[in-house]
Amino acid sequence: MQNRAELIKSAAQRGKYAPLYRHLQSLRTLEFRTSFSALEAILGFPLPNSARLHRPWWSNSSAGNGHSHALAWQAAGWATEAVDLNGETLTFRRQGGSASQTSARPTIDLDEVFPRHNPGPWPEGFTLSREQMYDETGR
Repeated sequence: MQNRAELIKSAAQRGKYAPLYRHLQSLRTLEFRTSFSALEAILGFPLPNSARLHRPWWSNSSAGNGHSHALAWQAAGWATEAVDLNGETLTFRRQGGSASQTSARPTIDLDEVFPRHNPGPWPEGFTLSREQMYDETGR
């Protein structure tokens, strides 16, 4: 038997707003600023009129209680904030944890790939003017 959190996640993965759930799951950032039209492109259908008219449509629900659209972003681990109905924009913010903790990609240490190398000081008397750095074409 699935627990409540698993049931909510399962419903979000299969529901009408599953494309939003999958998109948010794929992000590797802590914040996702977007427009209503960009969300419609992700979803593949227009947002309802109430999303453009009523701020509560964008409310985060508590303890998994709420509408299917809110469950989609919350089951993915995100919450809404800075909803601007006039500008038709909003921000999703990752909840609990960091982007690196949720990343499926391995962390690359650039010092391992490109080890630090100190070439030492400039040679004594070395000077180079801007004109000498560039050829006649300015490149």
